[in-house]
Amino acid sequence: QAQLSQALNGVSDKAKEAKEFLVQLKNLLQQIQENGLDYEACLVAQCDALVDALTRQKAKLLTKVTKEREHKLKVVWDQINHCTLKLRQSTGLMEYCLEVIKENDPSGFLQISDALIKRVQVSQEQWVKGALEPKVSAEFDLTLDSEPLLQSIHQLDFIQMKCRVPITVPPVPLLQLEKCCTRNNSVTLAWRMPPLSHNPVEGYILELDDGDGGQFREVYVGKETLCTIDGLHFNSTYNARVKAFNSSGVGPYSKTVILQTSDVAWFAFDPSSAHRDIVLSNDNQTATCNSYDDRVVLGTAAFSKGVHYWELHVDRYDNHPDPAFGIARINVVKDMMLGKDDKAWAMYVDNNRSWFMHCNSHTNR
Repeated sequence: QAQLSQALNGVSDKAKEAKEFLVQLKNLLQQIQENGLDYEACLVAQCDALVDALTRQKAKLLTKVTKEREHKLKVVWDQINHCTLKLRQSTGLMEYCLEVIKENDPSGFLQISDALIKRVQVSQEQWVKGALEPKVSAEFDLTLDSEPLLQSIHQLDFIQMKCRVPITVPPVPLLQLEKCCTRNNSVTLAWRMPPLSHNPVEGYILELDDGDGGQFREVYVGKETLCTIDGLHFNSTYNARVKAFNSSGVGPYSKTVILQTSDVAWFAFDPSSAHRDIVLSNDNQTATCNSYDDRVVLGTAAFSKGVHYWELHVDRYDNHPDPAFGIARINVVKDMMLGKDDKAWAMYVDNNRSWFMHCNSHTNR
C-alpha cells in the first residue's frame, strides 16, 4: 500500500503539472490569437498609411501636371491672341494698299505712297524669324520615375525576415486590463508586448506598492505575462506596473493599474493543501476525514494583517482525533494537529472542552 501510494503521488504530481501545462498552452492559444489580430490590424494600418502617402504624393504630382498644362495653354493662347492681332492689322493694311493701288490720280498716289511703303516695310519687319513658331511643344517634359518605388513595394516584408536589427531595450508593455482582476486579497495581472515589436524580451519585472500609497517593490521577475500575487491586505488599493528587460537593459514602465482587494474574505478549503485522507465536498466548503491521525487542510485565502472572522459548523464528531481550527502559515506541518508547532495558532475541542494551543502549549481552557 505504501509503495502504491508513493507511486500514485508521483503520477498525481505529473498530472498536476500536465494540467498546469494545458492551462499554459490554452493561454498561449489565446495570446497567439490576440497577437495575430493585433499584427493584422497593424499591418493593415501600415499599408493604409503607405496608400495614403502615395495618394497625397499623387495629388502633388497631378498638381504639377496641371500647372505645366495651364502654363503651356497660357503661352499658346497668348501667341494666338498676339498673332490674331498682327494678322488683323496686316490684313487691314493689305486691303488699304490694294485700294490705293487702284487710284487713277497719279498725283494723289504719290502723296501717300512713301508713307504707305514705310508702313508696309514696318509691318513686314514685325514678322521676325520665329514669330510664326510655337513657343511651347505639346509634349510634357515630366517623366515619373516609379521603378524604385515599385521595387520597394515588391520588397516590402517583415524586417525580421530580411535583416538583423540592433537590439535595444524593450518597449513599454501593455497591461491587458480585461484580464487584470482581484479575488479576496489576491490580485492577478496580465500584460503583453505591443505588436510589431522587434526587440527581444528576456523577462519582465512586476512591481506593486504596499496598498497604502507607499513605495513600489518587486513582486515578480520572470518570463510569464500572467502573475497572481496572494496574501495582500484586504480592503486595500494597490498600484501595479510592469517593465521588460533584455541584454541591452530595462525598458520603461507600463501605465499604472489600480486594483482594489475585497472588503471581507470569502474562501473555502484549498484542495491543493489538503492531506489525501481529507475528502472535500459542497464546493470545497465541507471537509470530512475518517483517519485517526491528525490531518490538516488550509483555506484558499491568505491573511497578512487585520481582524477577520469566520464560522465553522461540526456536522459529526467521533471523539478522536480532536478537531482544531485556527490560522497557520503556509509551511505548517500537514500531518500534525494544528497548533502543535510554531507555525499555527488553534482552538481545538475534545469531547467536552475547548482549548487554545500554540507550540504544543495549551492555554485558556
